[in-house]
Amino acid sequence: MARRPTIADVAKLAGVSRATVSFVLNNRPGVAADTQERVRSAAEELGWTPSSSARALSTGRVRAVGLVLAREPELIGTDPFFPAFMAGIETVISESGDGLMLQMSRPENEVETYRRLAADHRVDGVFLTDLRAGDPRPALVAELGLPAVAVGVPDSGAGLPSVSLDDRPAVRAAVHHLAGLGHRDIAYVAGPEEFVHARRRRQAWSDALTEAGLPEGTLLPGGFTAEGGARATRLLLQRPTPPTAIVYGNDLSATAGMAVAQDAGLRLPEDLSVVGFDDVPLASYTSPPLTTCRANPVSWGRASAQALVELIETGTTADVELEPAALVVRGSTGPAPVR
Repeated sequence: MARRPTIADVAKLAGVSRATVSFVLNNRPGVAADTQERVRSAAEELGWTPSSSARALSTGRVRAVGLVLAREPELIGTDPFFPAFMAGIETVISESGDGLMLQMSRPENEVETYRRLAADHRVDGVFLTDLRAGDPRPALVAELGLPAVAVGVPDSGAGLPSVSLDDRPAVRAAVHHLAGLGHRDIAYVAGPEEFVHARRRRQAWSDALTEAGLPEGTLLPGGFTAEGGARATRLLLQRPTPPTAIVYGNDLSATAGMAVAQDAGLRLPEDLSVVGFDDVPLASYTSPPLTTCRANPVSWGRASAQALVELIETGTTADVELEPAALVVRGSTGPAPVR
């Protein structure tokens, strides 16, 4: 049986030390570009791959990052954001041989879930998503000594590095787009009130109405779910004078709202204009295609993973501000109906 090549074999073929090979293949700085090329070519020629167990022993890492989702399990499968976000994470950690540990948790058990991950040394660091007003998790991970990256901006100075995206410009652009089409009654179906990003989107809608000189619109909760979006849409359509346009906190609630409106006999966009948020892949295939705000969750996941890996390996990482969300106009918005 042929002997498996070792890091010493790679070093010998490349004409460098074993330490240099380790630095290059762990993407550490300080090695000249031509030396990096020789090392990588030697590793490829020999068919050498690092042993995950050896790397864990040498670095003290378990080669896993954690994502705790404190939502109802059935909601995760229907929300297209998180699969795309996790796909972005995987594009980064798969290259380093790390794994993603997904933990589902009831909100009341969330703190214990983080404590168990830290106590059992099951992950090297975690992503904090769905940031909430007065969120206890930044203080908790600091107490546990668990490296963490906030996905979004915490509502208070938490001392955590963050990877954020400003969603407000796209929501404001959506309202101004609708106002330019003649809409004067623009309702909003909001995400959960405790989520910081849901509050930001709702406030952006309200601010844009003021900027456009429009009256205050009707606000209803939707919870970022299909059921919530459908329920809110039914209530809006039952008003004596229904709105001519509805902006939703995410695409899932928006597509459910479109179905409710069409079941009620409304034509989109002739009778009702609809705007979502996220620009999930399904958005361009609805009938009509959904006007929405593009946030690119795959890129968000990729940037978050890069930041967390850097934080774990070096002890520090810079905040990252992604390109702001942008309005994508499709067929679900049109001129306001004449009443």
